Amino acid sequence: MVAILHISSLQSNIPPFPLPSLTPSPPSLRHSSLKSKAHVDILLQRRKRPIAFTCQSTNDDGDDGYLLDAPVSVGDGFSFSGGKYSDGPNPADEWFKTGKYMKAHPVYGTGEKAKDPIFGLTMGGNSQTSKDLFRWFCVESGNVDKPTVVLIHGFPSQAYSYRKVLPQLSKDYHTIAFDWLGFGYSDKPQPKYGFDYTLDEFVSALGSVIDELGVDKVSLVVQGYFAPIVVKYASNHQEKVNDLILLNPPLTAKHANLPSTLSIFSNFLLGEIFSQDPLRASDKTLTSCGPYKMKENDAMVYRRPYLTSGSSGFALNAISRSMKKELKNSVEEMRKILMDDDWKVKTSICWGQRDRWLDFDGVEDFCNASKHRLVQLPMAGHHVQEDLGEELGTIISGLVSRKVRI
Repeated sequence: MVAILHISSLQSNIPPFPLPSLTPSPPSLRHSSLKSKAHVDILLQRRKRPIAFTCQSTNDDGDDGYLLDAPVSVGDGFSFSGGKYSDGPNPADEWFKTGKYMKAHPVYGTGEKAKDPIFGLTMGGNSQTSKDLFRWFCVESGNVDKPTVVLIHGFPSQAYSYRKVLPQLSKDYHTIAFDWLGFGYSDKPQPKYGFDYTLDEFVSALGSVIDELGVDKVSLVVQGYFAPIVVKYASNHQEKVNDLILLNPPLTAKHANLPSTLSIFSNFLLGEIFSQDPLRASDKTLTSCGPYKMKENDAMVYRRPYLTSGSSGFALNAISRSMKKELKNSVEEMRKILMDDDWKVKTSICWGQRDRWLDFDGVEDFCNASKHRLVQLPMAGHHVQEDLGEELGTIISGLVSRKVRI
């Protein structure tokens, strides 16, 4: 089990690892420490071995952490911490095998190859996107002839967060979970190279994805700070939406400010640096908002995008800036939509009571005033699907089928 990482910078606070000295000792020390020629030969052999510099997460229980770097690594990661990922077996590879790519939403812009926003250097192949339509990574399960439920992850996360929910829902529904642009395995366009990560662009992109699914109606489940985007889409396409289920969405005026853990990615220069730190960008954001302790195998999946390509960090930086600038108005607009008499979509709100980012104060009053169903989950935090995946799958299934009684 991985402990929460208490680091402010991957470079400055990683504990030093003992490495063989490459500088000969002074004669006096050399004569006192080397007892025989055989001992000298052993030391010389050790010096010939390649030195693998690694950075490592730490555990409270003393177990070995996950090595972010390895003697053999691949990827085009632009990372101030220098981390890339090993080409050995990784849980992220197994997750990738369960999904597929779909193309949706036009790539706007000049068609030039993306360059990093700091040095202006052309980025590697893993940081480039498609030339016509963006590629979205999605995991699909269940029977296509049954009603469709689309699972939409929060900020910052991945479709992987619904891995425990998918098996439960697939028993009775056609279920799809996808990675937003900029996250997971989906395309991560650089701002000004086809996608700028404004909230309105996300609304349009979501519409393209749902159109590409080719189904008449869907039920939408969305978690966290992407909820205003999904609500705005649903308000423009109520005829396409059967049910809307919101998991710990920002509902009150107090919720319209990003927590410091996320807003720091929007800061000038510091944001660019921290967004390239895989431990801060994934581990800290996912473990600081609730009570659960993420397992190491799960952490490896969430880190992978930030280790394989600098584009993940640049995307995180861009969406953080947009969220910080636009979230207040988006939350206010979402509240108005959900309170409007013209809102006809059956809406439910599931709330993890141990959310450290969004206070429950005012949520129950809003649900009572808007007459939307509220499901309280005392043992879950902000990422409800991480904390209580199987239980949440059962709840969603019941809400969509109208069988849940609260």
